[in-house]
Amino acid sequence: MRRILFAAAFAALCTPALAQEDAFEGVIGRQIEAFRADDFATAFTFASPGIQGMFRTPENFGRMVRQGYPMVWRPESVEFLSARPEGPGWRQEVLVRDGDGRLHKLAYTMVETAEGWKIAGVQLLRAPEIGV
Repeated sequence: MRRILFAAAFAALCTPALAQEDAFEGVIGRQIEAFRADDFATAFTFASPGIQGMFRTPENFGRMVRQGYPMVWRPESVEFLSARPEGPGWRQEVLVRDGDGRLHKLAYTMVETAEGWKIAGVQLLRAPEIGV
């Protein structure tokens, strides 16, 4: 009986986190799909109000992504890693393989707004080393 209660309590604690991770993957995935289609107006809608205020237009935002984050603009593959609470939001780590086959590990800062989860920043982390 204790095991059942423990499992139920554990599941209740994990369910909100899993739902948030699904939401993060949806937001980040849809933004990447918009980048792949060069639809910077749609990609801009997934950015937080702070990011939108910083870049002011989808064109400025698109220019920054193309120049600073080409692996996100044209990824070969995307793998979602762990998510965890961090400060007022969440940190979602993502592994991206670019068109040249190089791996890039990114940390997306996710914040909840009245319109849902938005991307408040992306940090390039050390890429994992691949052994033979």
